[in-house]
Amino acid sequence: MKDDGIILSLLGNFALISLFAVGGANAAVPEMHRLAVDLHHWMTDKQFADLFAIAQLSPGPNVIIVTLIGYQAAGVAGAAAATVAMCGPTCVLAFYMGRIWDRFHQARWRNVIQGGLVPVSIGLIGASALILAQAADHNLIAWAVTLATAAVAYFTRLNPLWLFLAAGLIGLLGYI
Repeated sequence: MKDDGIILSLLGNFALISLFAVGGANAAVPEMHRLAVDLHHWMTDKQFADLFAIAQLSPGPNVIIVTLIGYQAAGVAGAAAATVAMCGPTCVLAFYMGRIWDRFHQARWRNVIQGGLVPVSIGLIGASALILAQAADHNLIAWAVTLATAAVAYFTRLNPLWLFLAAGLIGLLGYI
């Protein structure tokens, strides 16, 4: 099989990423982008941003982005390899750590660890947002839409679907 090197790369890289994806798959988007676009050149910035958008629109878990990256890199075998590598190690780790974690439900160190992981997760997800904005926004109007959407989402209780509709209409009109 000509894609053996790519399959092994997907398996190794996504298995490692899965162990450091504190906050879920979206927290690992910057590393996925670096891997798929900058390091291996499996896709362009635009293709990555498009795959992320498809993953977010698809029903199911956000980890679908991994499957799409694997598919783009090596077809069906790549999709399977990336998905198994991203989900397998964390499932095994979560199973065993969950049992240990429950035993120490009243330990002070457990609360400290949980409290410390919250800002790490938020930071990783913020980095993901920045990487996606850089990959998707290629003109001043796109950046303005991104910043306005972030501000409206942060400062108001407006349903995000209205923001998606507005951004979609701006794109449909050809400004982005």
